Amino acid sequence: MNFGKNVREARKRKSLSLQALSERCGVSRSMLSQIERGEKNPTIQVACQIAEGLDMTLSQLLGEDEQSEVIIIRKDERYVYKDERNGFERHLLSPSFPSKGIEFVFNRIPPKQESGVFPKHKKGVKEYISVAQGKLRVVLGTKTYDLEEGDSIYYEADIEHRFINIGENECHYYLVIDSNHIRSL
Repeated sequence: MNFGKNVREARKRKSLSLQALSERCGVSRSMLSQIERGEKNPTIQVACQIAEGLDMTLSQLLGEDEQSEVIIIRKDERYVYKDERNGFERHLLSPSFPSKGIEFVFNRIPPKQESGVFPKHKKGVKEYISVAQGKLRVVLGTKTYDLEEGDSIYYEADIEHRFINIGENECHYYLVIDSNHIRSL
């Protein structure tokens, strides 16, 4: 995976300068430049901000394209993005279908760690979460929801959000991001 190269190519395809992308995503011009050159590996939150600034999903920016009607993604072949700072892991379980607007993701958070704050998505983006293992605190703006194994939550994702493992063991949860509706708005 060459995240920086993909950012540069997407930015150029959209005819954006580093400064214009910086203004759209809230990431400094110098940080964007370092990421594009491969000198910095962004946190998941920063990577998501960049994707939002490019009007893309993180999966699209990671380079997973629509390939065929039947696609198998083996466990050892899926895209994994790990935040080395806190151990938060994002595993893409589905291909990114730009025309379909759905992402299926498995997330893993070490005990007492968190994802950090994810930026607001565009109006119309919805997220669905199901906790497979552990205890998860979902913070949506100023509201907090505590979930346990087997619990699910749905929300409009046009609000800052973050995920905290409030348990003593690793927390695993599945996330579906549905951005189908933003195409029709």
